[in-house]
Amino acid sequence: MIKFFLIVSSLLFGFCAKSQIYLGKTCEISFFSKGPIEDISALNKNTVPLLNTSNNEVVFKVTIKGFEFKSKLMEEHFNEKYMESDTYPYAIFTGKINETIDYKKDSTYKITVTGKFTMHGVEKERTVNATAIIKDGEISFESKFNVALKEHNITIPSLMTKKFAEVIEVTVKGILTEYKK
Repeated sequence: MIKFFLIVSSLLFGFCAKSQIYLGKTCEISFFSKGPIEDISALNKNTVPLLNTSNNEVVFKVTIKGFEFKSKLMEEHFNEKYMESDTYPYAIFTGKINETIDYKKDSTYKITVTGKFTMHGVEKERTVNATAIIKDGEISFESKFNVALKEHNITIPSLMTKKFAEVIEVTVKGILTEYKK
C-alpha cells in the first residue's frame, strides 16, 4: 500500500511543474468467463486511473469488492472463496505507455502499456494492447486482455472447474480528463 501511495504521489506532485496529470472521469473494468455450464461476468465502475503525460506513466487501482455480478451469491463467492477480498482488497497496475503520443492533437493511437500487475498478492510483468483516442482535451481508452487465474494463485475448487474458465477476459475502458490544481 505504501508503494502505491508513493507512485500516486509522484504522479500527482512530483512532476507538477512540467506535466499534465489526467484522472479517470469514467472507468469500467469488466471480466468474462466462458464456462461449459455457465458464463460468469462482472462489472466495476469504481476505478480512478491516473496518467502522467510527461513520462507516459499510468496507474490503475481496482477495488475487488467493487465488482458487481448478476447474482449476489456469485459476488459473495467471488469475494470470499476465490479473490479473498479481505486479504487482497485491490488489484493494481502500474506501467508505462511505450509509444510516443501527442496529447495536444486529436488522434487515435494503437498503443502498448508495459508494467506490473498485482492481483491476489502476486505481481506479474504484463504488456497489454490498448487504443487511446484524444479528442477535445479528453483521452478515451480501451483494452482487452486475458488473465490466467493460476498465475495469480487463484484456485477454483474441482467441483467448480466446469463453471469457470482458467483464463478470464478483462476489458478496461474509460475517459481521462486533465487534473486541475
